[in-house]
Amino acid sequence: MLTVDFEKFPIAKGEKVLDMGCGFGRHAFALLRQGADVVALDYSQDEVAEVTKWFAAMQLAGEVPAGAGAIAVRGTAYGLPFADATFDAIVAAEVLEHLPDDRLAMSELVRVLKPGGRLAVTVPRWFPEKVCWALSDAYHEVEGGHIRIYKRREMVEKLRDAGVVPSELHHAHALHAPYWWLKCAVGVDTENAPVKAYKKLLEWDIIKAPAITRVSETLLNPVLGKSLVVYATKPDATKPAGTKSAA
Repeated sequence: MLTVDFEKFPIAKGEKVLDMGCGFGRHAFALLRQGADVVALDYSQDEVAEVTKWFAAMQLAGEVPAGAGAIAVRGTAYGLPFADATFDAIVAAEVLEHLPDDRLAMSELVRVLKPGGRLAVTVPRWFPEKVCWALSDAYHEVEGGHIRIYKRREMVEKLRDAGVVPSELHHAHALHAPYWWLKCAVGVDTENAPVKAYKKLLEWDIIKAPAITRVSETLLNPVLGKSLVVYATKPDATKPAGTKSAA
């Protein structure tokens, strides 16, 4: 289940791309399949090990285009272990809401991004997340949990302050918002019959991608999309300005 829309955030073969806070690798795997030179970074050694295993499995299965490559590394968002201007593109999906110093993390992302490079950031959207927090303290009061709820304008302004130009945004995963509201209402660790039934619906949607759920989510995303996705570009002093900024 991808949050970044790679039609809006196209990746060319051979580009060097960072997936910062890769988790178990969903975006890193998609980037590799597109022929990128991928670096997947996470603070969790267990997740780094799991992603490394799946990179190898993809290679053995012939899912990696010729010339593409990938590694997984452990590191912190507050001090990325890369030189300035290393990456053509960066994905940071559902990471910043976990970090106490999100401004430092954003500045690090911009530092390692090449001039003219593209950045895709996703965070939980304000309204669906606000409902989850209101329904359940356990949803967010856990170690490593969400520590803030972003408003769209706040995210855009913080990215702009970090040194990139936000150019486009959208919302994703509308069908997932009611699922999390239901879980928060009954208890995040409780899986009663309604929760299990809704989970099966989401699994069916992810695996089969039927037209009815895909069309429904597209229509509902502007209102109920659980994630906010912002695309931005790092200015390149050698090229004339002209990127339209997001509101």
